[in-house]
Amino acid sequence: MAIQRMDNVLIVVEDLDAVIAFFEELGMELEGRGPIEGDWAERVIGLRDVRQDVAMLRVPGAPGRIELARFHRPQPITPDPADAPANTLGIRRVMFAVDDIDDTVARLRRHGAELVGELVQYENVYRLCYVRGPEGIVVGLAEEIG
Repeated sequence: MAIQRMDNVLIVVEDLDAVIAFFEELGMELEGRGPIEGDWAERVIGLRDVRQDVAMLRVPGAPGRIELARFHRPQPITPDPADAPANTLGIRRVMFAVDDIDDTVARLRRHGAELVGELVQYENVYRLCYVRGPEGIVVGLAEEIG
């Protein structure tokens, strides 16, 4: 048995609209949005009395999705520290290849994004940076050079 694909990454958020707008500015498309609750959801995620809103965004014309969830019940748990550094255990960022990193950073800044470090060049291969967007979500950006 072989793995077929990576389907999506889940990010739990408080302000679903702001995070959707951030990822749409990055270039993702909203695939769908709606409420989730009931026995099946509780059984699959291992929580009781679940009520949440979810949104699925996709990379246009390519594989890759991000699922966003806003929990109403049970209350979401805030990590400590909220803006964890890159060496914190767990998932730290999602990386996207972009065609114009300067333009992408400028557009994301209008949604509150800030550079985590610097925009750097790796040899003659990539220009790279991390940006921290709404709710501390870290997105890596890579522009291939040449």
